[in-house]
Amino acid sequence: EALAGHVRFEDMVALLWDGFFPALPHDISGLLGRARVSVFATMGPALPLVAGQPVYDAMRALVALMPDGSDLDTALRLAVAPGVALAALLRLRAGATPLAPDAELAHATDLLRMTSGAMPRAEVAAALDTYLVTVADHGLNASTFAARVVASTQAGLTSSVLAALGALKGALHGGAPGPVLDMLDAVGAPANADRWISAELAHGGRLMGFGHRIYRVRDPRADALKAALMRIEKVGELDEARLALASAVETAALAALRAHKPDRRLDTNVEFYTALLLEALGFPRETFTAVFAAGRVVGWIAHAREQAATGRLIRPKSMYVGPQPREAA
Repeated sequence: EALAGHVRFEDMVALLWDGFFPALPHDISGLLGRARVSVFATMGPALPLVAGQPVYDAMRALVALMPDGSDLDTALRLAVAPGVALAALLRLRAGATPLAPDAELAHATDLLRMTSGAMPRAEVAAALDTYLVTVADHGLNASTFAARVVASTQAGLTSSVLAALGALKGALHGGAPGPVLDMLDAVGAPANADRWISAELAHGGRLMGFGHRIYRVRDPRADALKAALMRIEKVGELDEARLALASAVETAALAALRAHKPDRRLDTNVEFYTALLLEALGFPRETFTAVFAAGRVVGWIAHAREQAATGRLIRPKSMYVGPQPREAA
């Protein structure tokens, strides 16, 4: 709430990494820009080899090309690798040539430029910045824990990030925002919202974008992303009909959930407005998890560095609870 919409992605990286790398400068914009250029050159020869794979799998394969060190250079390359890979893959899918990074641009601005082929408006780039900052870290979630387990073995940062990418792919973690748009498509029009939602709950369905395992109040990240949406709406970069449909669905869903499960507080979560914002920014819904990774990767790196520096090997014990073994005759 204090950072999203007020600081750039570069600022968030510097805050998360403070104390984990010697002589880390306060402003790392130039370092990230040069890292994008370096990563693009490394990935270039492999792009045709993975372009036919699902976007997330292709992105993960390209990230795996990064060296498995633990120094600042490795961290910087990993910080930009998911975004650089995604932009290049989307250009190839559109039948266009991938665009090389511009090291002088801000990270969010350059990602949008490399993806669309045009310089984004300042408000649009700021909206992506808001998203990347909002998702950069969120406690000991599944992907972050996976990163820390690998880091605890003293493996390199690339190994930790690849473990986290594997965990993030699952529908119960990073794969949830896309189905929000599927729900909006199924509702179709604001007038259908109450009827559709009631029928879905009656059949035991789940409303995507509502409720959270941690929050029992409104997810504060949802408000940050909604504010970003309102800012791009003011400059005409948002489909008004889509926003009206989403508003009707949110209102109907919250009312229905209060009536359906009065003993539980199920409120709007980050996925609802993530889906709307990333759609407005031009990302296809099947790429939403990859965009998520482009923001969360810097948090994974901070956790991995902390675990390697101050933690022990994460090695839980298990207790056998199966059938008792029979003694030999």
